[in-house]
Amino acid sequence: MDNKEVCVALVTFNRKKLLLECLDGLMKQVKKPNAIYLIDNSSTDGTEDILLENNYISSIPPKKFQHSWKTTKEIEGIVVHYVKMENNTGGAGGFHEGMKLAHLDEYEWVWLMDDDVEPKPNALKELLEYKHISKCIHPSRESVDGKEVMWEGYIDAMTGLRVNLDNYSFNNGKDYTCVNIACFEGMLVHRDIIDKIGYPDKRFFIIYDDTVFGLLASQFTNVIMINSPLIIKKIIKTNDYSAFSAYYFVRNLFLQKTYIDNVFKKYYFSRNIFFILELFRTYAKTIRTIPLKSLSIISKATIDGLKLK
Repeated sequence: MDNKEVCVALVTFNRKKLLLECLDGLMKQVKKPNAIYLIDNSSTDGTEDILLENNYISSIPPKKFQHSWKTTKEIEGIVVHYVKMENNTGGAGGFHEGMKLAHLDEYEWVWLMDDDVEPKPNALKELLEYKHISKCIHPSRESVDGKEVMWEGYIDAMTGLRVNLDNYSFNNGKDYTCVNIACFEGMLVHRDIIDKIGYPDKRFFIIYDDTVFGLLASQFTNVIMINSPLIIKKIIKTNDYSAFSAYYFVRNLFLQKTYIDNVFKKYYFSRNIFFILELFRTYAKTIRTIPLKSLSIISKATIDGLKLK
């Protein structure tokens, strides 16, 4: 399996300049991946044109096609599979597709990458040094100005809520720490875990899809985060909601809860109480940031969430 040791599942949507920076980082890896599955979520900003100009693909998709359109090109020993989706399936749908293609092609490790991050040259090499400890490995991340991205945390069984630790373990000198969540911005996952838990749930569209994947993976391996900022995060999310994100934050709380309850069999009553509190906290934040649209968003998201629609 030497020629199928590691592949990348990279998802993009309308970020062609950032995408090129991410691809450049992948091409400069000291330990090169064998392949890249580039999932284009029906971008409309000319992503395929800029990929053609930079020799990542040899042709562009037709204006009309069904489901997806694919082309393959080998670049510097890395096989690049470009897949343009017919419709935007969100980050969850894109990672579902990329992981599925990599898994079906029998790659041992899948390295998940969003289009607004760039891996440092030694990223893959360092991640693989921890493969004897974990089958789901995360790098630390930093912003473009060098600031540490705080991500260490876990889903608490009693409350069902995420507890943020602000990289407490690393501040106390640990080389790596165990978590029970995941992040699709540099996560390296072994095919054995995919065999057991499947692909990311594309129903999430965006938000909480990677969190749930990590929770499921933690039942079969030590999900770890290493104390090495190997990924540069280009876009840092703000604390304010757009109407688009507010809908998914509310709706996906319900879908996430079904997974949490299935993993943690005890403390169901207490989790219900904290779920309601978290729901109202999210309502309050939506009302504060987008007051004119909040009522209709909250109503639709809650109804769809209750129906798991």
